[in-house]
Amino acid sequence: MQDITRLTAAELSRSIHACSISCVAVMEAYLDRIDRLNPSLNAIISLRDRGTILDDARTCDRELADGHSRGWMHGFPIAIKDLSEAKGLPCTWGSKLFENFMGQTDDIHVERIRAAGAIIIGKTNTPEMGLGSHTTNSVFGATRNPFDNSRSAGGSSGGAAVAVAARLLPVADGSDMMGSLRNPAAFNNIVGFRPSFGRVPSGKSNEIFLRQLGAAGPMARNVQDAALLLATQAGYDMRDPQSLADEALDLLPKAGHAGTKIAWFGDFGGYLPFEQGVLEVDRKALDVFAAMGCEVDEIVPEFDMDALWKSWIALRTFNVANGLRPLYDIPEKRNLINVQAIWEIERGLSQTAGEIFEASVIRSDWYKFVCRLFERYDYLVMPSAQVFPFDVTKKWPDEIAGRKMDTYHRWMEVVIGPSMAGLPVAAMPAGFGSNGLPNGIQIVGKPRGDRELLQFSLAYEHAAGIPLAAVAAVAAEKLFELDHVESLSR
Repeated sequence: MQDITRLTAAELSRSIHACSISCVAVMEAYLDRIDRLNPSLNAIISLRDRGTILDDARTCDRELADGHSRGWMHGFPIAIKDLSEAKGLPCTWGSKLFENFMGQTDDIHVERIRAAGAIIIGKTNTPEMGLGSHTTNSVFGATRNPFDNSRSAGGSSGGAAVAVAARLLPVADGSDMMGSLRNPAAFNNIVGFRPSFGRVPSGKSNEIFLRQLGAAGPMARNVQDAALLLATQAGYDMRDPQSLADEALDLLPKAGHAGTKIAWFGDFGGYLPFEQGVLEVDRKALDVFAAMGCEVDEIVPEFDMDALWKSWIALRTFNVANGLRPLYDIPEKRNLINVQAIWEIERGLSQTAGEIFEASVIRSDWYKFVCRLFERYDYLVMPSAQVFPFDVTKKWPDEIAGRKMDTYHRWMEVVIGPSMAGLPVAAMPAGFGSNGLPNGIQIVGKPRGDRELLQFSLAYEHAAGIPLAAVAAVAAEKLFELDHVESLSR
C-alpha cells in the first residue's frame, strides 16, 4: 500500500487533483503519523480536533467532485509557525504571556497558504518570541531532533523543520532573522529558503518601515516543493510598503552550470569556531559543485567581521527591544519574559540614536562589499551552522572548540552576513557526520536573485545524488520505528 506521506508536495498535489487519492485519505495518513510520532518529537502544537479536520477534508473532496479546486495545496495539511497568526487558532509566540491568545486574523502569508487550499491543522513549535536557534519554551516544552531525540531541533523554525523531516507535514512555513530557516534545515537535513527581504510580505507589526532583518519563507524536503510554497507566499501586498513586486518563481529546465563561480567562506579565515567534524561534512558540498563543473575559490572576506557582529547586535536589539518594551515596562509581565528576551531588551534600550545610525553605516558597507564579491562570483557558500545538533536540555551552546560564546546566540554568527545584506539564501543538506547527525550549507544568491538561486540549488540537489532528504528519511524512519518499539516495550 502506498505511503501517502512519502509523496513530495508536487506529487501530492497532482494525485489529489487527479482524484487518485482523496483529501480525506491524505489527512488520515498525516494525522495517523502525527499521532504516532509527534508525542516524542513535539513538533506540532495546538492540534485541532481530528473530526473537525476530517470534515474540512471531506469538504475539499466534495469541491473537487464538483470541479472546483482552491489551488495547488487543495486538501493539504499545514501547521503554521507559532509566531504567525492563523485566524481561530492559538498563537502563543512560545510565551506564557500569550498562552491563551487566539489568532484574530491570518498573517499575509498564512492568508495566501489558506487561499491555495491548505487545511490548517495546528501550529508548529518555536522558541519564546522566536529568539534563539533552539526550539524550547515554557508553554509547550522542547522540540526534539528526529535523528536523535536527545538533540536540539534548531530554531526558531524548529517545529516546522522537524514536522517536514519526519513527514508530519508535506511542507511548512518558517521565518528567519538570525538563521531561523537555515539552522533548523541543517539540523534536520531538509531545505530551508530565506528569500530576499520583501519577497514575502509582512504587514502585521505595529512598525513596518524599520524592521528589515527578518523574512518569512518555506521549508520542504526538496527544492521543487520549497519553490512551490515560496511562490504561494511571495508577491506584492500594499499592506507591506517594502514588499517586492510579483515575480515568476517557477523552476525551468536548464543546462549545466559549468563555469559557475563560487566563493567558499569556510571558517572565515579562522574568525569563526566550529565543532569538530562540521566543516568536514560541509566541504562535501564543494566536491558536488566541482562535479557540476563549478569553479570554487576559498576566500577570506576582507571585511571587519567583528564590526559586522557588533552592528548586527545593535540593529537586532534595537528592533527586539522596542517591539517588546510594552511588555517589559509592566513588572508583572516582565517576570514572565525569558532571559534571552530580557538581554535583547535591556541591551537595545541602552543604545543611542547615533549608535544605531553607525551600525546601519557598517551594514551598508557590508552590502557594498558583498556586491563587489558578486562582480567576481555567482554564488557565495558558507556553513549553515557552527555546531551539530546539541543536547536538547542545554539552553544554548556556550562554547565551541574551546572558544567561549559571549551571548546566547553567538554560536550562530555564521548566518548574519546574508541577513544583514537582505540576500536570498538556500539552506541545503550537506551530509552527516561520524556521529550520525546532519549539517548543511548556505548557498547565497545575488540581490533579488531568488529564482536563479532556486534553479542552482535544484541542480546541486540533483548532482548530490538526491533527493538528499529522501536518504535522510530512511535513516530517520529507523530511529522513529526504534523509538516506537521501545516506547511500547516500557
